[in-house]
Amino acid sequence: MLSHSRFNPKTGALDFWHEFRKPNPYRWPILAASCLPLVVIFAWLSNETHYKEPARPTVTYITTLDPDRTDEEIMASNLENQEVKELREARAEAIAERKRELYKALGRATGMDVEEIERRAEEERAAEQAAAEAAGAEQDSGEGPAQ
Repeated sequence: MLSHSRFNPKTGALDFWHEFRKPNPYRWPILAASCLPLVVIFAWLSNETHYKEPARPTVTYITTLDPDRTDEEIMASNLENQEVKELREARAEAIAERKRELYKALGRATGMDVEEIERRAEEERAAEQAAAEAAGAEQDSGEGPAQ
């Protein structure tokens, strides 16, 4: 029954072979152009990349500190670090004060009202400090804007 059907692939293949064997100068370019989309599609589909799973990292703990330190040694180290921090903050404040003095001298030399500018700057610093303290107190109390 299939051999009498119009959808029989055998008759289609025979018809193709009969037409392809005719001496036509364009038969090879036409065959190449006909195969090109299939080659492109198969090349695109077969171009899969599989990456190897990365190796699990090994955990390295902080090795700069002695793991057998006592609580007293830890507290002494923390106090030393706190002193260094306070010295750095004091140095930064001294540098900021020196800058303010230099800007005041520059302002006086150019005829600006240095006292008025200083008063405004102090008000701004006080407002910023009050806002920071209020935000810290609000955060500590757990009260905040409803979300």
